[in-house]
Amino acid sequence: MSNIASNVAAVRAAIAEAAREAGRRPEEIRLVAVTKGRTVEEIREALAAGITDLGENRVQEAMQKYPAIGKAATWHMIGTLQTNKVKHALQFADLIHSLDRLALAQELEKQASRLGRRVPVLVQVNVSGEATKHGIRPDELFRFLEAIAPLEHLEVQGLMTIAPIATDPEEVRPVFAALRELAEKVRAQGFPRVEMRWLSMGMSGDFVAAIREGANMVRIGTAIFGPRPAKESG
Repeated sequence: MSNIASNVAAVRAAIAEAAREAGRRPEEIRLVAVTKGRTVEEIREALAAGITDLGENRVQEAMQKYPAIGKAATWHMIGTLQTNKVKHALQFADLIHSLDRLALAQELEKQASRLGRRVPVLVQVNVSGEATKHGIRPDELFRFLEAIAPLEHLEVQGLMTIAPIATDPEEVRPVFAALRELAEKVRAQGFPRVEMRWLSMGMSGDFVAAIREGANMVRIGTAIFGPRPAKESG
């Protein structure tokens, strides 16, 4: 068994344990393998180990890999998306995690309308309030959902957040809990074309804590592929 295959097995075991501790079924948790800086060969190893979802941070990098992998996986755009890259992102992305501003929503609507398709998206929320993080402020989320309600080609399927880096993952559990509570409030409002199907939160260092607080989509890179090459770190 390759390192990637054994890592995938270890991550799935940790996901299953965290889910059971939270009184949930392990199969409820969707594992997205983050492939930033990874080669096509590494991605194929992950697919052979049972990975079905790939998360890319950069449109240009994803488009270099997509021709080799194609529809062998579901593709997630998890990084910040520039409006001038939307047209290209829609060529590969099945789900966009990083809807974080009205201008991006409007461009997604424009390009989706041109293609005659609906685009599943998650709204990125900056729960922690860190200046370095993208995302809608929690107190602006309802207004944002109201503002994008007329955009008929967008389907909001949930929320996403990135927690602060912490030595002890337990320190960031309140961030994950806050996103879950926001999702519950959104669900109660009944916005058009908005469902809280997915809570995308938790990465290699904190996914267990995220699952305990309700995550059902986790984005794991290092724990599957190992440390990134030095040029990709940071």
